[in-house]
Amino acid sequence: MASQLAFKSRIASTESLAKIFNAQEMIASSHIAKARKVALDAKPYSDAISDAVQALVAHTHITHPIFKGEPGNDRVAVLALTADRGMAGAYTSSVIRETEGLLARLDQEGKHPLLYVYGRRGVTYYKYRSREVAQTWEGDSDKPGAEVAEQISKALMEAYMKPAAQGGVGELYIVFTEFVNMVVQKVRVLRMLPVELVQAETAAEEIEVAKTAPLYSFEPSTEEVLDAVLPKYIQSRIHECLLTSAASETACRQNAMHTATDNARNLIGDLTRKLNTSRQASITQELTEIIGSADALNKKEE
Repeated sequence: MASQLAFKSRIASTESLAKIFNAQEMIASSHIAKARKVALDAKPYSDAISDAVQALVAHTHITHPIFKGEPGNDRVAVLALTADRGMAGAYTSSVIRETEGLLARLDQEGKHPLLYVYGRRGVTYYKYRSREVAQTWEGDSDKPGAEVAEQISKALMEAYMKPAAQGGVGELYIVFTEFVNMVVQKVRVLRMLPVELVQAETAAEEIEVAKTAPLYSFEPSTEEVLDAVLPKYIQSRIHECLLTSAASETACRQNAMHTATDNARNLIGDLTRKLNTSRQASITQELTEIIGSADALNKKEE
């Protein structure tokens, strides 16, 4: 059995870790309400512009890059949204696992994926494995601003609008974590461009969509309107994904730190019991030695 000094040292170090875990949990708890509110507030705007673009795809016959990529271009841009900091459980590893699965599927389809990464943890992961990354961004993954969304959207739009001969891509995908609630966060893969038409599941839904779908007229011209809509569409979707990923990261960190704190306290209790057992065994041994010595002296005197 380990010595009492070793048990005391382990208990002290575990108590220090428990304090750190508890502090991280409290910080995440103070941030989660704001992160969730910001993510939910941004969703209506993103949904509105996405629905408008979906309606254009379904009810017009327009040739524009927002609806159809360059024919024959097999290069695909994949953006992975990871965390800057650790202590968030399986948040980053889940995104990386889904990203690796997407890259493998694209390879099987004969396409050539081009990887973009946001978040220091993801950048470090691919850098360590010598994976070629087209561009990276770091900083404030738990509270992203509109500036970083604008930077990412500009880089991806430039890659999408370039001709294939100049290294342009024909599709854009984003891998992110959707915030459902404090317990559930789902990793999703979203194809941003070309816009994917969501088909109605039933004939009744198709009729309802046809009745409520707006008819569009474009001024000054279709190309000018869609050229203005395209960057706003990309930026709004990326910004929404960044915000919901930030809320998911904070929730994952809070849950992970809560579990870590409970585990540390359980470990402290287990080590304390072992320390008491070791101390009791030591006391029993000392008493046995004292009683044995006394018996030996008594026999000698007799």
